[in-house]
Amino acid sequence: MLSSRFLKVSLAFTTLVGLVTAFSSVVTTGASASGSPITLAYITSLTGPAASEDAGTQTGFLARIAAQNAEGGVNGHKLVPLVIDDQTSPSVITTAVQDAISKGAFGIVSQSALFFLADKYPEQQGVPVTGSYDDGPEWGTQPFTNMFASDHGSVDPKYPVNTLVGGFLKSHGGTVIGTYGYGISPQSAAAARGAAESFQDAGGKVGVENTTIPIGGTNFTSEALIAKQNGVNAMTPSMDDNSNFALATALKQSGVDLKAALYATGYEPSVINSPVWSTLQGAYFLSAFRPWSLPNAGTEQEQAALEKYEKLPKTSFATYGQTESWLGADLMIKGLQMAGANPTRAAVIKDLRSIKNYNGNGLLPITVNYSTIFGHDPANCAWVVKATKTGFTPISSQPFCGHDVAGTTTLSG
Repeated sequence: MLSSRFLKVSLAFTTLVGLVTAFSSVVTTGASASGSPITLAYITSLTGPAASEDAGTQTGFLARIAAQNAEGGVNGHKLVPLVIDDQTSPSVITTAVQDAISKGAFGIVSQSALFFLADKYPEQQGVPVTGSYDDGPEWGTQPFTNMFASDHGSVDPKYPVNTLVGGFLKSHGGTVIGTYGYGISPQSAAAARGAAESFQDAGGKVGVENTTIPIGGTNFTSEALIAKQNGVNAMTPSMDDNSNFALATALKQSGVDLKAALYATGYEPSVINSPVWSTLQGAYFLSAFRPWSLPNAGTEQEQAALEKYEKLPKTSFATYGQTESWLGADLMIKGLQMAGANPTRAAVIKDLRSIKNYNGNGLLPITVNYSTIFGHDPANCAWVVKATKTGFTPISSQPFCGHDVAGTTTLSG
């Protein structure tokens, strides 16, 4: 994985308030041969600290469902989207998941950094879950075989160190690294630890390894001073954009001369020409999904649907979060298609586990074999783009890849 990759992000197109936004009052737990509607729920943070990243991501989910409905739905069944807000709250996430199930959601697409706090409910009810693996290790941990990471396949719960981040930063001039992660997020903290160890594996030194940042934190004055004192000249944060960019600004203001900076998030239209754009010039950004500037069938399908159903400007491109939610819906749809005219949750889970060659129609840099991937990491690959005056520019048409370091773990303790 992308050094246990980092906390997910997306462009905040809108700010939506309230626990549940339902796009139809029709709900059902299953489907019949008569073509009864099938409800799919999307859970994310529309409000709260993570809303700066996740509000607006539902447009990818909605566009994928709309495109499928335009083709007649799935085996004659119309898909009904249900969007639910977890408010970035450890207590509300449980309510959100239970609410989705009580409202008859056949399946759940998750893009919540807190989903790991409520994962037992869909598992106990046998509800299939697809979506982003960024929240925690349950995507590859027993008994959660009902969960399918549509962006990565699965997770090695040991969070092994991966060579991608460290090797890239070292080869681009870094010698002393600073890494930063949220204390509340297992993935974010593990990513920060993994990046530090990856850099050491590449022959560099660790100047700062801070895994205690509060979620959504933007005050990095003291952290920047510590980085300068410790000679940090390479940086990779594993946080949301608002935190990542506040850190970048603080480092620049403190006189930290970064030879190489690599962000797992932030490759988004809203960043271009934003107040922080000048600070980010020359920085590198991982793109877990194929950039639209390198078009193929998958990017063209996604672009057409977002423009038609969600009014995305033709001059824009999908955010990380939009593509995450698109893929979550796409994988769930494939499971429904495979389950036939009378799909059951159990059949969808079984059929999803039999898929051996999923790549999101070419949006992913890897091909996932769900029959063997559970509890393991696939190859760790991503495209890399660079912030330039004219926008984001891919530095290669091919993704960069790393590998897990055998016998390592980034778990705390």
